[in-house]
Amino acid sequence: MRVLKAGLVALALTLAAGVALARGPQPGRFDYFVLSLSWSPSYCADKGQDDAAQCGPNRHFAFVVHGLWPQFQQGWPENCSTREGWVGQNTIDSMMDLMPSKNLIIHEWKRHGTCSGVSQADYFKAIRVLREKVKIPARYLSPQQDIITTPEQLVRDFTGTNLGLRADMLSVQCGNGRDTARLSDLRICLDRQGAFAACGGNERRACRATKLIMPRVK
Repeated sequence: MRVLKAGLVALALTLAAGVALARGPQPGRFDYFVLSLSWSPSYCADKGQDDAAQCGPNRHFAFVVHGLWPQFQQGWPENCSTREGWVGQNTIDSMMDLMPSKNLIIHEWKRHGTCSGVSQADYFKAIRVLREKVKIPARYLSPQQDIITTPEQLVRDFTGTNLGLRADMLSVQCGNGRDTARLSDLRICLDRQGAFAACGGNERRACRATKLIMPRVK
């Protein structure tokens, strides 16, 4: 735990040097982070036959990390210039427990990580530190039956489990459904130092369904 905290502090000091001054794909210039946690069974219900690494018969994932995204209050930078375009196999292997897709790991670095203003190694270290910061409520760890809930209840479960997390720091995503919809992902907003923070305008378009379905972990 001391190592994780030290890594997060080092990342915070690095990020603090790059205060958001402009709007554009410039590394280190952004306002806050979004940690996106996908509900893997929803993804696998659509993509299971095409993604054995995440959805194969022995792959029993619930929430997985979709990505860590630098954001502006409106909009976001992406595909920033970097000398670290290649993601090595050792890095990929080290992240597969959190992000069980080689293509996803590579994509997230190239599109989002390059704009973080830190090295590739520190970006993926930050993903691990911030994911461990978020406590998943017990009912969502490995449900053996489909969970039927609401976006509001999902938010209450997370705010009740995580000290300092408020409803305005979360955004539930479920597509365009208005009645019943499957959970796509839960977005958690954090400031540049890694503390929970209010979301910006990007997260205001959230799930409007009255009933939220979370398929069971198979």
